[in-house]
Amino acid sequence: MSASTPIQTLTPMAIQARKGKEPIVCLTAYTTPIARLADAACDVVLVGDSVGMVLHGLPSTLGVTMDMMILHGNAVMRGIGKALCVVDMPFGSYEESPAQAFRNASRLLAETGAAAVKLEGGVSMKETIAFLVARGVPVMGHIGLTPQAVNVLGGYKVQGRNEDAQRVLADARAVEEAGAFAIVLEKLPRSLGADITNRLGIPTIGIGAGPECDGQILVIDDMLGLFADFRPKFVKRYANLAEQAEQALASYAQDVRSRAFPGPEHSFGERT
Repeated sequence: MSASTPIQTLTPMAIQARKGKEPIVCLTAYTTPIARLADAACDVVLVGDSVGMVLHGLPSTLGVTMDMMILHGNAVMRGIGKALCVVDMPFGSYEESPAQAFRNASRLLAETGAAAVKLEGGVSMKETIAFLVARGVPVMGHIGLTPQAVNVLGGYKVQGRNEDAQRVLADARAVEEAGAFAIVLEKLPRSLGADITNRLGIPTIGIGAGPECDGQILVIDDMLGLFADFRPKFVKRYANLAEQAEQALASYAQDVRSRAFPGPEHSFGERT
């Protein structure tokens, strides 16, 4: 392949075909520069509604709007070359009815150029997922800990323990039967994550659901260590950028106050 040959963007069907094969690498992104970095390493880049907490300082994902998702979806798509871009449907944009879900999902895809949407819920969303898929909207499911339902779930707790495992398994089956091309499993016991992965014919993308899943996803700011005081058990930090940024900012402030910056190399002389 020559350097000028366009890179073929991954499709939902290509991701679905990865079931049981090479693990699927996924990360969130919300801006063009981060999307470019993620695109080089990832198969799937998710414009997560976690943007509300990560970039906008909201206490949960519940305040995220369609306009916010479209804004960040467009930014991410400008940085995507090969990865599949999936955009989260925000709280309140799909729960009312399948028709409402289609209006908003079609708007997300049309206005961002992304290839698929993700929505939360299992059995309760089966009809909605099927409605979207039948009308040409690829859907990634999301079960287990569903952050948009945090008030009903009583916090960000592990789901599917003991007798609750049957409920989560029923949700997984419903999402697959509805036609989703993949499903996110969040904050489940490892054994349940493995069981669901073995039972389903579509890829499972784990976030705190064990290494047996067909792929993994993390919030990119978490794995880069941009939040010094936030360390969920399921996150592995691959960098500590918050500490490095603090040191860089302190050095900058010191240089400005001491007039060490800008130096001669950063200044312009008279035109000759």
